[in-house]
Amino acid sequence: MKNTGMTRPLDQLGRIVIPIEIRNTTGIEIGDPLEFYMDQEKIFLGIGKYNGVSCRLCNAAQDLSYFKNSLLCRQCILEMKGKKGVTLVPVPAVKKKPKKSRVHRPTLQLLKNLKQLIREHPEAKQSEYANWLGVSQGRISQLKKLL
Repeated sequence: MKNTGMTRPLDQLGRIVIPIEIRNTTGIEIGDPLEFYMDQEKIFLGIGKYNGVSCRLCNAAQDLSYFKNSLLCRQCILEMKGKKGVTLVPVPAVKKKPKKSRVHRPTLQLLKNLKQLIREHPEAKQSEYANWLGVSQGRISQLKKLL
């Protein structure tokens, strides 16, 4: 479920205005009947366009069965079982970037290395020390306090 970031106040009569962007994307027109869904555990209220008692795929009103909270007619179920009109959509391969593993070095070793760098490069900036040692600037600041 996507958070739209849109908020609307509830008026004195308990009404809210559904933003035009949401109405356009969901196909809700003025005067369309709406259906309310509620999850009491998550305190969630959902609204959807009411299609009546008909097949979710073809809007047929006969031989209906429930499948995963949707009404489907017998013909649509048979077509899905026979994979008639079903197109497989390939799942795009997601390349994961390898994480840089942090090397844990003892504080005493880092202090020794920082001391050496300060002797060799006394005019260097804290960010340069951080790059040379492979740590953050904040860690360099901590190490300088320990020196």
